[in-house]
Amino acid sequence: MGNIVSADIEAYAQAHSIPESAVCADLRRETERTMKDSRMLVGPLEGAFLKMMAGLVGAKEVLEIGMFTGYSALCFAEAIPSDGHVVTCEIDERSAALGRGFIDRSPHGQKIQIRMGPALDTMRELSGPFDVIFIDADKTNYANYYRRALELISPRGVILIDNVLWDGEVLKQPSLDERTAAIQELNRLVADDQKVYAVLVTVRDGLLVVRPA
Repeated sequence: MGNIVSADIEAYAQAHSIPESAVCADLRRETERTMKDSRMLVGPLEGAFLKMMAGLVGAKEVLEIGMFTGYSALCFAEAIPSDGHVVTCEIDERSAALGRGFIDRSPHGQKIQIRMGPALDTMRELSGPFDVIFIDADKTNYANYYRRALELISPRGVILIDNVLWDGEVLKQPSLDERTAAIQELNRLVADDQKVYAVLVTVRDGLLVVRPA
């Protein structure tokens, strides 16, 4: 998993986008310092993009599939009104524990509800609707997350799916890697879905933006 554009271009784009908050910056640095999978972190540029998308749809209710250490959850919480909610799903307790400390520090932390356990189980328990659904969890379940997200998204909402270029591995046909094949399946599924409009944006590792038709 990596960036599709060069580091210099990424830095330039970040410098000319919504700046990250102090608590997000502290969380990013602590994640990079302590977590071996810190590349899974949504960085400042994509975080700014998530904030922008939440603002554009006037989001109040957000569902996140894959919290990791909470950077993107905090970005969403900062972008929605004081009576909004972010439900974020995570299966790894160590990642969630790191995130909780920074969420508690944030003035927007009270908007965030962490749901531990398999995300599909959590999604089955939810009734929605959600204005934004952000999918960034285990890749082999991407198609399943997408199908359930379609049932939970509001008519004016947007589904955002991360890592859909998978460091360029999606170009390899056929792929023998299970995760790559799952992302390729998801991309085909969305492209063939007549019930939605979609655009694949080359931000970071590729981000699918999907809204109901």
